[in-house]
Amino acid sequence: MYQVLRELRKKKKMTTQDMANKLGISKPFYSQIENQNRKLSYDMAVQIAQIFHKKPDQIFLEDYKNSIK
Repeated sequence: MYQVLRELRKKKKMTTQDMANKLGISKPFYSQIENQNRKLSYDMAVQIAQIFHKKPDQIFLEDYKNSIK
């Protein structure tokens, strides 16, 4: 699971549907990304980061590092 992503989304009081709408994808597709059941493309990572005014590394890097240990 992308823990930082989920925390940011909840902190902004956004639902998975809100995120899906902003990204132009379905709610199930977004949920699969957040739960790491679907591969995250670089372009999608950039789009998500822009929503939170962050860089992709600030959201995804730590979870990525933990997944390869």
